[in-house]
Amino acid sequence: MENIFTDEYFMKKALAEAENAFEKGEIPVGAVIVIDNKVIARSHNLTELLNDVTAHAEMQAITSAANYLGGKYLKDCTLYVTLEPCQMCAGALYWSQISKIVYGASDENRGFSKLGTQLHPKTQVVSGVLENECSLLMRAFFRTKR
Repeated sequence: MENIFTDEYFMKKALAEAENAFEKGEIPVGAVIVIDNKVIARSHNLTELLNDVTAHAEMQAITSAANYLGGKYLKDCTLYVTLEPCQMCAGALYWSQISKIVYGASDENRGFSKLGTQLHPKTQVVSGVLENECSLLMRAFFRTKR
């Protein structure tokens, strides 16, 4: 029997969150956190709505997942996010000890890998999952702003 719970399956859920952000005029980044093939947190950027520079999709998801689990560590969890995490989010992900990060589009200017930000040594990273779809949404958003 084929496993439907692939990285692409969960990235599509993160993309749906990014589309929610887009509709609200937020930079379209979406995130979900999964444990045992179950989504335990979903979020999207809320920086404009909350007037808060820390209200990135990943930060919202980390808080939600920690509340769901009843603890600050996200061991055995996977974050699916449409854009490579920034330095701030990567720092929070480091401290959460998340097991895996899967992202769609790379952020050539502000991504954690470009800036040399370290993740927890046990965190596995997978990049480029549905990269084209994630990038297209981001480009469409910024076309509306220019």
